[in-house]
Amino acid sequence: MKKFVAIANAAAIAVAMTFSTGAVAGDAAAGKAKAATCAGCHGAAGVSNNPMWPNLAGQKAGYLVKQMKAFKDGSRKDPMMSPMAAPLSDADMDNLAAFYSGL
Repeated sequence: MKKFVAIANAAAIAVAMTFSTGAVAGDAAAGKAKAATCAGCHGAAGVSNNPMWPNLAGQKAGYLVKQMKAFKDGSRKDPMMSPMAAPLSDADMDNLAAFYSGL
């Protein structure tokens, strides 16, 4: 029984770690190309020169995707970001997230 519990715990931890890292499979090179539009506010290297706009460089990919999806579906509203996120596909979001998380 102890062996079963140990295996079950290890499996639960592995699953939790997989989902908590927010792993996103995106193409960073495609994200860099798509990020040209983002650079106006968030900076070419993902570091904004205006304190009103957040830095994107080094953010976790899962967090970035979550925020872009929230802007797109309207669960998070912003007069500038909502229209920017509206045309993004899931692949675009994954690619942007891969690019910015890698900076």
